[in-house]
Amino acid sequence: MIAPIENGKVVENTSAESMAHASAKKSNSTVDKDQFLQLLVAQMKYQDPLEPTSNTEYISQYATFSELEQMQNMSASLELTRASSLIGQTVVMKVVDSAGRTTTVQGNVDYVVYEDNKAYLSINGELYSMDDLDTVADPNYLAAYTKAVDFMNAYNKLPVLPLLTIENKEAVEKLKETYENMSDYQKKFISDDYVSGLKKYVERMEELKLLADDGEKEPGDVDPDKDNVGDKDNVGDKDNVGNKDEEDDKGTEDDKKNTSSVEAPKA
Repeated sequence: MIAPIENGKVVENTSAESMAHASAKKSNSTVDKDQFLQLLVAQMKYQDPLEPTSNTEYISQYATFSELEQMQNMSASLELTRASSLIGQTVVMKVVDSAGRTTTVQGNVDYVVYEDNKAYLSINGELYSMDDLDTVADPNYLAAYTKAVDFMNAYNKLPVLPLLTIENKEAVEKLKETYENMSDYQKKFISDDYVSGLKKYVERMEELKLLADDGEKEPGDVDPDKDNVGDKDNVGDKDNVGNKDEEDDKGTEDDKKNTSSVEAPKA
């Protein structure tokens, strides 16, 4: 792979650092079969001619060499199988650069490259060593985790409850809608403190909406139902009361006339 050049200097990227780290780890690991064979040849070349190594010892060393080769081939095959099973999976790689800084890379494995008995994963168009594999995650888990993080970030942007105003109506309603649209699995990623806090924000916003609705009514507005109260007082009935009094007075005068017209009984 070709590292990018900026200002005349080689800039290390996470992919190059991962592959370099894998090569360094391989060089510092235990003796491989090639090195073992070189040691065996050197032993035969520089053996004491007066006391040469016996054939039995050579056969034993060769058997050890064959076992080492088979174990390395088996290990490489298992690593390739493991790497191939990650194709299409979402993984997290932790790459340590030359300065000791750890960089996290997340993405889907597109394909696997097998080179020098080492498997390299292609993530976001770059190759990473299997040695830097940190996490293999289920896509549903990552989606739920990401949604929970977005929910908590939106929640933390709200003002404290006593400072909540009607201007925050859209943010509160959107946050409520986001939580209600979550599946039961996704809601497990939200702590109880955030759930209870959201409930308080929604209740407070309902109170603010009621206060805003009451404030929109003008002081001169009269409830139409109250206008009918005057209908209960029938003015005509009062007039009838006056007529009744006049009839009573008239009846009294007639009674007086009838009484005066009655003659006294004869002796």
